Formats: sequence, structure tokens, C-alpha cells
Amino acid sequence: MRITRGEGWKIPSTRPPQAAVAPAGSSVDLVREPAHAAVLLHHPLRLKILAALAEPDSATGVARRMNLPRQTVNYHVRELARARFLARAGRRRRRHLFEQCYVATARGYVLSPELLGKLAADPAQVADTFSAKYLLGLASKIQAELAHSAELAAAAGKRLATLSINTEVRFTSSEQRAAFSEELQRAIVEVTGRHSSPFAKPDGSAAEGRPYRLIVGCYPIPPAKDVGAASALVTPATEGSTA
Repeated sequence: MRITRGEGWKIPSTRPPQAAVAPAGSSVDLVREPAHAAVLLHHPLRLKILAALAEPDSATGVARRMNLPRQTVNYHVRELARARFLARAGRRRRRHLFEQCYVATARGYVLSPELLGKLAADPAQVADTFSAKYLLGLASKIQAELAHSAELAAAAGKRLATLSINTEVRFTSSEQRAAFSEELQRAIVEVTGRHSSPFAKPDGSAAEGRPYRLIVGCYPIPPAKDVGAASALVTPATEGSTA
């Protein structure tokens, strides 16, 4: 089980600090502006070029590695750099010329649900709260809210206090899965009651303290590299059963 905590939820460590190695770009960048998303998705080649520039290289170097015309790659590199998906990473000499190198500004990108406007997935629009569609709506809500909170924190020069739990489990029967769900729900309710404050006052107004959203989701893991194994995700239970 992997548990990660942001600032404010850190567990003191007795290990000596290790020297941090700065990556070429931030680990994940959120794409919120429609114009930026349009630049990224305008041509399928741009995604490949961006992936090829996870490490600094020139447009000529990428063209050579991808066996593409230099002019084609250079055009897409300029467009990606103009949209701030690429950053300048120094120059290098090749024969009698100097080549401008670029590097991706992040290791991965997330398209914000805000790009879809009113068409963005909303869990409130799904009646079956045990369905996969409801969980997808929650995932969309997480992205939208977390992106807005991160933007506000960055503007204030602060970091967000976050908590995430990521693990993999197996269930051999629907009975075992149902028992796990009930036990987990009881544990969460108990811990929440003991270690948090009421979210709202009796009159419905906001209570004291900073509000947080806690979401626990569980879903079947898709089979790796096996498109034909989709049947492995299906159980005799209906879609609305607890996954």
C-alpha cells in the first residue's frame, strides 16, 4: 500500500535527507486553457515529439530519431514551445552551426475537465452511486477541484496539504468484496468521526476549519496488454453492484 501526504500531513522521518535530483520538468502539468489543449491535440505527431523531448534535444535531433523531415518537426516544436509545452534547454554546436535544444515542461500532462465546460462529467447527474459512471464523475470532480485549489495555492505562494492512498487488492468472490466494502465503510465513518470536525453547522452554514473532500474508490484493474480480456472485468453482478 502506498500512502502519500502533502505539506501539513508529513510524517517525521529519522532518515538523513538525500540530495534531490531536479527533473527536466515538473512531474505533472494540468492543461486548463482550451487554446493550449488545441495546440497539443492539433496533430498526433505533437504528442510523439513532446514525448521524445522528455530529455533535451534539438528539432534536428528529434527528426533524425523519428526519421521525419526536419522542417516538419521544427514547425511542431515551435508551436509547442509557443504554447509553453516546451522550454529552451540551451544550445549545442553541430559542425559549424548551433542547434537550439528544447525539453518538455512536464513528464506528464492532464487535460482538465473544465475544457468540456457544461459537458464535463458530474457525479450529481448519475443516479446510481455504485456505478462505474458515478466513479468516473467523481474522478472528474477531483481533477477540477484540485486544479482550482492548486492554482489558488500557487498564487498565494503556498503548497496544498493533500493525502492519497493507492494500493491493489484481489477479491475471490462477490461475498468477500461486499464484506470488504461494509467493513471499510464502517472504519472510515469511525475514523472520520473521531478525527475531524463537523462540515456544517445545524443551520446548514459552514462550520469552522478548512473543508476537505474525502473520496474512496475501488474498481477492477484492466488487464495489461490484453484487449481481448475485457470479459475478465465482468462479474455476474449488475453494473450497480459494489466493484
